[in-house]
Amino acid sequence: MTSSNRILQLWYNKESRSVIVQIITIALLLGFFTYVINNAVVNMAAIGKDINFSFLFDPADYDINQTLIEYTSRSTHFMAGLVGLINTLLIAVIGIIIATVLGFILGVMRLSNNWLTQKLAYVYIEYMRNVPVLLHILLIYGVIVNVLPKTKFALNFNDTFFLSNRGLMSPTGTFESGMWIVSSVLVAGIAFSLWFRSYAKRVQNNTGHVYPVGWITLAAVVVAPVLVYFVVGSPIVWEYPALKGFNFKGGMVVRPEFIALLLALSMYTAAFIGEIVRGGIMAISHGQTEAAYALGVNPSRTLRLIVIPQALRVIIPPLTSQYLNLTKNSSLAIAIGYMDIVATIGGISLNQTGREMESMAIVLTIYLVLSLLISSVMNWYNNKLKLVSR
Repeated sequence: MTSSNRILQLWYNKESRSVIVQIITIALLLGFFTYVINNAVVNMAAIGKDINFSFLFDPADYDINQTLIEYTSRSTHFMAGLVGLINTLLIAVIGIIIATVLGFILGVMRLSNNWLTQKLAYVYIEYMRNVPVLLHILLIYGVIVNVLPKTKFALNFNDTFFLSNRGLMSPTGTFESGMWIVSSVLVAGIAFSLWFRSYAKRVQNNTGHVYPVGWITLAAVVVAPVLVYFVVGSPIVWEYPALKGFNFKGGMVVRPEFIALLLALSMYTAAFIGEIVRGGIMAISHGQTEAAYALGVNPSRTLRLIVIPQALRVIIPPLTSQYLNLTKNSSLAIAIGYMDIVATIGGISLNQTGREMESMAIVLTIYLVLSLLISSVMNWYNNKLKLVSR
């Protein structure tokens, strides 16, 4: 057999042809990226620049208005980037939680038999989905800054929380020695509730007996830690905000930029999640619901125990895309001055150091890692929900 015949035989074999195509594709991609990187290095060298990340350890020389870790203008660009990353994660994590809860509520409301409830959810979803998210961010930020009262006339919620156009002022707590006991009880309660939910599910599958999982979880995770908190003498010292002069002193300030971005991204993404949930529920055969009603199961338990668990297999894949969209849309924070990773490393640090390639490479890498992490977690959860066939 000649060499040309061997090549043809390999090509007409399905498995070998697939391997050959993959090798050629990888080689072309490597060649393309090598060319682009080499071209960038040559062009940068022509104007006297190189690729160097040492700027990360130079003083940043700018302030950040919202930080969860210690940071001053004398801190390095690396610390500025870390603050920006934490702010990005804060928006992404809290936003995903709010959007998921609100989205599931909207999805169920869209299928409600109540005309008003159904139409309210429909109008909300259509409005939010058909207006660009940037406009939602700017609108909510404008309402907070221009409609809410000034600091002197801030809305007072029982002398504990104050809301003004400068943000939400809330108390902060300092832990004392007995707090470790409360924390231990809380961790033990969470561990017990996770074990008990698994145990109750096994018992229900084997015998049909239903334990009050919700109430027992509430007692273990909420009631027990609260009781221990008061028994050990309330080991948290609260510092409350108070108006002193033209501003509030003490407590913690949740800035209007954070509130506007969080509300806009959560409400916008929730509209898409609502439609995903509605589609997932409608994908389940109506016979499942009728069978549950015939067995005497009430509508709320039917939805929670029968319909939603099956619908999750349809909901999770598109839900992953919405989580990714919310995380990436957080980069629009720069429009209202919220200091995320784009505004710090990709904005001020880039302008001060002139390190465009390095700054953008850092920002791109961070968003890539976050996206892959979210996808991995959701794929793992999706695999757990798959039906195991024999």
